[in-house]
Amino acid sequence: MSRILPAELSERLGTDDEPFVLDIRPESAYANGAIDASRNVPVYDALRAGDESALRDRLGELPDDREIVTVCKMGIVAKRATRVLDDAGYEASTLAGGMSGWNGYERNSLGYRLRSLWWRLRG
Repeated sequence: MSRILPAELSERLGTDDEPFVLDIRPESAYANGAIDASRNVPVYDALRAGDESALRDRLGELPDDREIVTVCKMGIVAKRATRVLDDAGYEASTLAGGMSGWNGYERNSLGYRLRSLWWRLRG
């Protein structure tokens, strides 16, 4: 399963290689802050409970001509979404660290820098 680091996603936003950013968090979390140009499909609670059909039922809303980057709070449930998308034939990856990682990247926090180093070392 593929993942993308916040810095890489940031570099690709607004380019010809821009992925479709799928934010699976609940609507209230999405309304409180999201990645520009992301799309909210609030299936987080269902996926967390093991119900993949919530996302499978909405696959028709997603593009099949570019990579999809899944986003949740920390990246854990987004991995499930990425797996569902992979199984359905989409090119998909998970945003490492989720919105927490993204917010740390935007603030260039020490925590983010340490996690980013860890992610790179893990490959």
